[in-house]
Amino acid sequence: MKYGDADYMAARDAMVEVLREWAQEGRTNTYKALSEALAPEHLVHYHGRIMSLLLADVCRQDSTGPEPMLSALVVNGSSKRPSDQFFELAVTEFHRQDPDWTWERERDSAFDRYDAPISP
Repeated sequence: MKYGDADYMAARDAMVEVLREWAQEGRTNTYKALSEALAPEHLVHYHGRIMSLLLADVCRQDSTGPEPMLSALVVNGSSKRPSDQFFELAVTEFHRQDPDWTWERERDSAFDRYDAPISP
């Protein structure tokens, strides 16, 4: 898989769907779990550069403007927080510069945005 090729774009679209499901369920999960959710159709190593590129592109596609960044749902297994790349992207590209901004609020906003409708 190479950045921007057909496989990459298919993996990005699959990743959007996985993260939307997690948001609807109100949960975070690890980079490894995301990698496993994409397999076997899309082989994306959870420590690889492609994972970071895909997550950034997921945000660019799904989270334009003030919408919450779906990548806030993906966390490191030990720290239970997103990677440094998430925070860098949040500030540089998504202008999350409010001093009260936290990734937890971003995560909760993603949960709210994709909240599954309540059946009557």
